[in-house]
Amino acid sequence: MTITDEDCLAETLAFNEQFEAAAASRPPREQTPDATVLARLRRNRLGGDTPPVRLPHGQDRVVAGGVGVRVFVPGQVDGVYLHIHGGGWAFGSADGQDERLWRLAVRARLAVVSVQYRLAPEHPFPAGPDDCEAAARWLVGHAAAEFGTGRLLIGGESAGAHLSVVTLLRLRDRHGITGAFRAANLLFGPYDLSMTPSQRSFGSRRLLSNTDTLRGSYELVTPGMGAERRRDAEISPLFADLTGLPPARMVVGTEDPLLDDSLFLSQRWQAAGAAVQLGVVAGAMHGFTLFPLTITGREQEREREFLATAGR
Repeated sequence: MTITDEDCLAETLAFNEQFEAAAASRPPREQTPDATVLARLRRNRLGGDTPPVRLPHGQDRVVAGGVGVRVFVPGQVDGVYLHIHGGGWAFGSADGQDERLWRLAVRARLAVVSVQYRLAPEHPFPAGPDDCEAAARWLVGHAAAEFGTGRLLIGGESAGAHLSVVTLLRLRDRHGITGAFRAANLLFGPYDLSMTPSQRSFGSRRLLSNTDTLRGSYELVTPGMGAERRRDAEISPLFADLTGLPPARMVVGTEDPLLDDSLFLSQRWQAAGAAVQLGVVAGAMHGFTLFPLTITGREQEREREFLATAGR
């Protein structure tokens, strides 16, 4: 484990305090949001109060299985990145990060394919994983013809990181596909939906995510399930056999309730035989890359470098 960005700690902690102060003036988010709250959260950019910017560079397509994807293709393509967005399996969209994904596509020379998977609570588990699996299988079969390269990468943020690991496991276990995706880029994911110690002990701090909001997210995506059922390896990849998975990069902040998830998964991933780069960002809260911080710029540069070079 490497603690990064300690030189930015004062700025990062000050931002956390400002975020908490602003959150204190708003009513707490219900564990199970009603339709009005869901609609508002889905309309706006993750972590913000305004709609996301939609760029003309993105192309909306429908691939095998009727799954929607948003595709960004730069002038030079050396690989394809299957991106799975975050948002607690209930918010976010494939067109919610156009600016970041287009910048990544150009700078890392990647075609970026972002999945518009079905969202909870209307479509609980296993709908989201089914869509991500279908998109991944489509890429395995069509990337070379579509984009001129078979170098595939996968990754996402938060729930998207969880779905990325679930997708790799499904490809291996259901279709015998290993090695097609050459690296995984996993940002602050929840890998144990029965709750790791850091999730349970984080408490009610009004940062982007806390113990209560995580419980609410798990109830939305796996309604009515108890902790034992949520420990099933198909739901919580921390408990899966991780053999045959590609090298991975995992990132999490020290002020994230999901800290243990990345620490524990990185250990098991390495024990299963694959290399892991684990970065723990000093003072960072969950979802820190959504905000204009020094650590965000640094993280995006590290991400670009990893995705530009992994699996070559």
